Amino acid sequence: MRVATKEDKALVCQLLTSAFESLDAGNSINYVVKQDERRVQRMTVLMEYLFDRSILFGEIYIADNEKACLMIKYPRQERLTFRTLGLDIRLAVKCIGISRVIKILKRQRIVKKFAPAEEHITPVIMGVEEDHQGRGTAVRLMLEVKNAFVDNRLPVIIDAASRANVEMYQKFGFKIIGKDDSLGFPLHFLRLN
Repeated sequence: MRVATKEDKALVCQLLTSAFESLDAGNSINYVVKQDERRVQRMTVLMEYLFDRSILFGEIYIADNEKACLMIKYPRQERLTFRTLGLDIRLAVKCIGISRVIKILKRQRIVKKFAPAEEHITPVIMGVEEDHQGRGTAVRLMLEVKNAFVDNRLPVIIDAASRANVEMYQKFGFKIIGKDDSLGFPLHFLRLN
């Protein structure tokens, strides 16, 4: 595993787009990305946004085989700047669609409801390139990241839509702290520490 740099943006965004492109079930990616003929391009814009925010306020870990990545952020480090405002506007225009911004803000309110008031870590997104899914790549990367954070005492809060992801996170010690169904798909919230 290695920590990504700005030079890894194209690799990470391509990897994440590949990981989620074929998923048509209800999930956070499809909820955020406007579903039209430009869905894949919009998904790439979302991945670029997540990459930029994670580089600014967190870290990005890439598997040794470069087929999986995990983005994390430290919410207490986040702040509004002209750069972040520009990123938010670009996301709204090129990915979400202006008419759907209210819908996305609703999701953000739900996520915030389950976030602790104290300092914590939030895994933003984890993805495995589509042709490497089911081969243990995600599990190996999770183990490496968990080992890197072995001395961490901050709570780690994650949300997951798929039951398979919830079960995977539970194997790593995460406990379910809540569930919300108001978005049209189940959104589970889990905590470690």
